[in-house]
Amino acid sequence: MIIRGIKIHENIKQFYYAKNALKLIIPNFFYRKALHRRLDAIKNYDATYVNERVNYYNKLKPNSDLPKHVGSLQNLKRGKKHTTYFFDSNSITRYFNDNLRVNFEFGDVIKISKIPTIVKSRPIAKDNENSVLLKLNKVRHFIFTKDTNAFESKKDILIGRGGVSDKKPKRIAFFKRYFNHPFCDLGQTNKNSKYHFWYKQKISIEKHLKYKFILCLEGIDVSSNLKWVMSSNSIAVMTRPTFETWFMEGKLIPNVHYLEIKNDYSDLEECLKYYINHPDECLKIIENAKAYVEQFKDKRRERLISLLVMKKYFSVTNQNTFLEN
Repeated sequence: MIIRGIKIHENIKQFYYAKNALKLIIPNFFYRKALHRRLDAIKNYDATYVNERVNYYNKLKPNSDLPKHVGSLQNLKRGKKHTTYFFDSNSITRYFNDNLRVNFEFGDVIKISKIPTIVKSRPIAKDNENSVLLKLNKVRHFIFTKDTNAFESKKDILIGRGGVSDKKPKRIAFFKRYFNHPFCDLGQTNKNSKYHFWYKQKISIEKHLKYKFILCLEGIDVSSNLKWVMSSNSIAVMTRPTFETWFMEGKLIPNVHYLEIKNDYSDLEECLKYYINHPDECLKIIENAKAYVEQFKDKRRERLISLLVMKKYFSVTNQNTFLEN
């Protein structure tokens, strides 16, 4: 599917809301009845691959402690905030018994959870096992594109559009250094900021794809544009990620899946010049990035992995009695 602009994305989001609202009419009973059949679908896939992803997202160890104050799935309700998080989590949890207990933390999570918690994002760290990743807010984060522009025909410039605020210091530092640089076309897309002198209107994904290099700097947590950039014929330019989501940003390899720049951005011009003069290496990065993205496009396998992540959560927190019912 070719995603051409912001308005189309908004229409897709409206369809997402309508579709998920209608699904709420279906009683959970029918989903629970289908759980074993959904899980049995693992026989149609590479079980080793599936389980590796499950264990990457859910690193909890057996007998993980879940405090008594943690509520059950019955308490998961649609509210005024984080509606997409509710829809995405409910699409998986409704396959399970309502008495099962689970802790959710919705939004941009940048700290490691103290108790076993379902989150959209977590820091990339060795001790992050309490933060269990689920595919949340996917209508915003999981956008892929089919780029019809040949890399060779694109502009030798780094394009960057996005929100800039005091909550996103990495972007502030980058804009301060490169806003007027001849190799960059940067713009802050939000108006409610003291950095109004960086403001430029939003541009469509299609217009982004006219450039060889696209900036993918982390904001509060991950860079939300990274997925569609890696599915295109352009190259993501970014520092090494410090947060990860269902996209497993922690598994991305610098200069294999994306063009890595230093944390102080001091080597940006050198990196861009090098890759402009070595298009064959650029094409290889693009090929690798697209191959990485492909693993997230099988919707049935994605659902299976999500169900297994939740099943493991309930199992290792010693809730097998309700899990079997």
